[in-house]
Amino acid sequence: MAGSKKGYVYLIGAGPGDPGLITVKGRECLGKAEVVLYDYLANGELLRLAPKDAELIYAGKVGGEHNRAQSQINDLLVEKALQGKVVARLKGGDSFIFGRGGEECEALVAAGIGYEVVPGITAGVGATCYAGIPLTHRAVTTSVAFVTGHESPGKASSEVDWEGLSLGSGTVVFYMGIRNLPSICQNLMANGRAPETPVALIRWGTRPEQEVLTGTLADIAQKAQAKGFKAPAITVVGEVVNLREQLRWFDNRPLFGRSVMVTRGADQAGEFSGKLERLGARVYTCPTIEIDEPLSYAELDEALAGLNSFEWIVFTSYNAVKYFFGRLHQLGLDTRALGRSRVCAVGPKTAAALEPYGIKPDLVPADYKAEGVVAEFAKLDIAGQWVLFPKGDRAREVIPEELTRMGAQVMAPVAYLNRTPDRIPEESLAALEEGQVACVTFTSSSTVQNLASILGENRFLHLMQGVKVASIGPVTSKTCRELGLEVHMEPAEYTLDALAAELVKFSW
Repeated sequence: MAGSKKGYVYLIGAGPGDPGLITVKGRECLGKAEVVLYDYLANGELLRLAPKDAELIYAGKVGGEHNRAQSQINDLLVEKALQGKVVARLKGGDSFIFGRGGEECEALVAAGIGYEVVPGITAGVGATCYAGIPLTHRAVTTSVAFVTGHESPGKASSEVDWEGLSLGSGTVVFYMGIRNLPSICQNLMANGRAPETPVALIRWGTRPEQEVLTGTLADIAQKAQAKGFKAPAITVVGEVVNLREQLRWFDNRPLFGRSVMVTRGADQAGEFSGKLERLGARVYTCPTIEIDEPLSYAELDEALAGLNSFEWIVFTSYNAVKYFFGRLHQLGLDTRALGRSRVCAVGPKTAAALEPYGIKPDLVPADYKAEGVVAEFAKLDIAGQWVLFPKGDRAREVIPEELTRMGAQVMAPVAYLNRTPDRIPEESLAALEEGQVACVTFTSSSTVQNLASILGENRFLHLMQGVKVASIGPVTSKTCRELGLEVHMEPAEYTLDALAAELVKFSW
């Protein structure tokens, strides 16, 4: 019954945009939430940290206007807590720095509801850091002030101490001041701040779409108008702005400003996406492969039962290793069951996947594809030898056919299934439709074929117009061309690291 048990509210500062900037405690509290009330400045990625069955309520802005009045947000927090719910109030930046968190706490206190405030990194700290602007510097200034650039419209007069802010050399950071930028600059100059004082505007600070515009008090308003610079942004005034060109580190990375769609399987996209993000790219994850267990383990179990009779075991993917050893474990066996078998791994990533099992491959071909495996075995005498090739259901038949032709006895049981998802993530589809994707990476023929299948070939070709294609190797590139795509990037070495390096080298 409502009111029989009071809930609890966490006011969580989400940070200025980069989801990695939320605190450890913030993550923990978000993970307990039954209701999440979030703002538009809080990165949507953070909502994934909440339990899957949590109620998500948007309290941000729509079309530049507030979706809910602050009084409505206060009432909603009280209402949900009085229902006995654990509520997470997820706010961009820090709740107590121009976040109106104090007002929300007052409403909770009045209702007798327990709460906890989890600090967040405010935009004045996070965005300036990512822009390469230290707010204080021993040789420049030892003070900083945070000021609202958008005072309450109900005030009879400004409460900003323009004279105090204008005199001296302290750094001043204005929040929410883009609309009032001309009057901010005029007030500072009228009260003694030099017209040549450096100014920086930082929009969407800490995000891949971060923009920085620099100027002086005398010209920054005109520059912003000419460029169409809009909110959300902060304004930084002070000599520390001059340090940006020397200290910038975030927006001068090689792929900054480039948007890349990664079509790798959902369980494997993270490492590659993370590498591209560290290089500065805006990454859209678009899994086009779902990996699943085989419909039947009968073939694989038969091979595992006679594992000590195989001279060679050939692994051509991370998933082959994962599902092979996963099934071995389910059967109560471990690596010792491989006995005298020698192991071939198609490339360094597959070899790395074997390391946790204490296996160092006996053979890693120089050419990281099926043909490379065949070429290496052609140098050996494998006639009459037994070879085990655990594979995916859509694997090419090059290895079993060619090794059989060499006289080997090959068993090729299906160890896992490659499924095509019904759809791609809405965010990724929208980015393609709106022309926001600069490049799509394909790491196997299946990723290309599946994306075309999900979208439909005509729509696939339409959405890929003007988009650069990065393919991991010649087999994948051949599939791209067969489906009507031009391949712009293909590394000499068929690895994800080499593919990332190719994106960096490309002349965008």
